Amino acid sequence: MEKVTYARYDSADYLKSEEDVAVYLEAVMEEGGDDPAYVARALGTVARARNMTELAREVGMSRVGLNKALSGEGNPTLATVLKVAKALGLKVSFQPREAERAGGA
Repeated sequence: MEKVTYARYDSADYLKSEEDVAVYLEAVMEEGGDDPAYVARALGTVARARNMTELAREVGMSRVGLNKALSGEGNPTLATVLKVAKALGLKVSFQPREAERAGGA
């Protein structure tokens, strides 16, 4: 019998446009927004979809340091998260949970 191999799934391969990134991160926040490691890992996925080396330079960190911070194993500061978001062309915002409930969620 012939051995079948599959390519490893990586969400970064599917984040081609700004809209893709926004929808992905929105889903991440819906599913696991209370878990900082989950959110950091998602930002790391977006960073890999872009250019981790260039992003690290823009944020003022080494590529290794940024990769570790956004791996889900690291613990990035809010300052790092905000710098990464800005470098990715994103903005971080907060909304009251009541607005979420009023919308039928």
